[in-house]
Amino acid sequence: MTRLPRSASATGGNRAPRARSQAPRARSRAVQVIAVTSLAATGLLLAGCDGGAIGANTPISSGQSFVGASYQTTVYKPGSRPTAPQVSGTTLTGQHLSLASYRGDVVVLNFWGSWCTPCRDEAPGLGTLARQMYGRGVRFVGIDIRDEPDSALAFMQTFRISYPSISDPNDFIALQFHSTVPPAAIPSTIVIDRSGGIAARVVGAVGYLNLKYLIDQVLAERA
Repeated sequence: MTRLPRSASATGGNRAPRARSQAPRARSRAVQVIAVTSLAATGLLLAGCDGGAIGANTPISSGQSFVGASYQTTVYKPGSRPTAPQVSGTTLTGQHLSLASYRGDVVVLNFWGSWCTPCRDEAPGLGTLARQMYGRGVRFVGIDIRDEPDSALAFMQTFRISYPSISDPNDFIALQFHSTVPPAAIPSTIVIDRSGGIAARVVGAVGYLNLKYLIDQVLAERA
């Protein structure tokens, strides 16, 4: 979160008489409130490369949120989970992929781009988890945002990302989540339960242990 600069009166210098300082301080507080409100309205208070059209959307508020060092996680309890949209598209290798084919599995949907520095930070953990969890009925799918195919494929090779990624150069897939749980920034990760309900959303780079914990919680639920 970006901090607003301190006012001149707080950085030193001669103090003005108390009666004269009230109006500037009031105006300073008002400016701070307006600035924070404006940031909140864009949905970009959280860490991430870029929000764009994605960040303009606000998620529904039925979940329980907690904030980590550089990300925010929202967890939705069974029985109150929004349904994930029927995502489908063409992968970076030219194959058609639909989330409907993964019904019955837990799905981890990661929104990323090769141009995104936090995406590089989280990529090794995502690749490792995808390999470790595959035999437990967990499927990872990437949504590659505003990217060049060659750059995206090179990224996947560098970080040993073996799971498929759907190309989404115009944010069309991201915007399908507008009425449910929008990604809100890049990177964002959404965990979908076996019945297609959104169990959790992480905005910002997600760590290996944090994501594994979320997946394990969903796996432990009854199918």
